[in-house]
Amino acid sequence: MTLVVGLGNPGPAYKNNRHNIGFMVIDKFIYDLNPSKVNKSSFNAELYKSSKTLFLKPHTFMNNSGLSVSAVMKYFDVKRVIVIHDDIEIPYGSVRIKHGGGNGGHNGLKSIDAHIGRDYDRMRLGISKPANKEEVADFVLSNFSKKENECLPKIISYASKALEYLLSHNATECASKYNIKKSLCEEPSAQDLGSRF
Repeated sequence: MTLVVGLGNPGPAYKNNRHNIGFMVIDKFIYDLNPSKVNKSSFNAELYKSSKTLFLKPHTFMNNSGLSVSAVMKYFDVKRVIVIHDDIEIPYGSVRIKHGGGNGGHNGLKSIDAHIGRDYDRMRLGISKPANKEEVADFVLSNFSKKENECLPKIISYASKALEYLLSHNATECASKYNIKKSLCEEPSAQDLGSRF
């Protein structure tokens, strides 16, 4: 069983926040999939199942995401975990896939690492960062700007396609095909596109 985790915060107040881009990718991916919903209060999450894949949106709030991930992993025979999350260290519109690594100060990843370790695949979606480090908390909990929203559907769609590929390939293979170094919101160069063509 593969567990795909999209990170975010529950509730309408957070729905369009930069921090919730992981939720957005999950919603896009399962839209046409018609998965079955798994109702179990102890998961504290939205959980969907399609064949041998689980799709999780923790409702523990970002800082405690690992609680929900751990609960699902203990209940199901999960062999692989994929986490989709925002990343302030890479440009808006960039996509990076990797296995393991540090948490980069991301509270959702810190929580997951504390509960299950770092042996999981990650899809990092760039949201850029504010000029002042002190503004990071407010920045990730703010909505995308009007200009960013124009490109957001393209990013979500691209990440969804990358996820489809990742589900049947390892992180290194997926990275060589789908990593975007700069931004999907700009015209990519042949070098940026890598082996996708």
